[in-house]
Amino acid sequence: MKARVTISLKNGVLDPQGKAIAHALHGLGFDNVGEVRQGKVIELDLGDIAAADAPAEVEKMCTQLLANTVIENYEFELLD
Repeated sequence: MKARVTISLKNGVLDPQGKAIAHALHGLGFDNVGEVRQGKVIELDLGDIAAADAPAEVEKMCTQLLANTVIENYEFELLD
């Protein structure tokens, strides 16, 4: 089983990388691009974990290490 975790900054948190990406896109002529928010995707191979246990385990991984829950939101999906 695998999990895909998507992490993004919470609304209201400054995103300097997103601003840099937007600036670069504008410099390349993509003038229609508005605000850009940058995030990350983490894919985890969970091995032979029981399907019933996987959500709680991924939740623990997110809250204890993968996401800074003060400034970041996260969501995950389990994949076969």
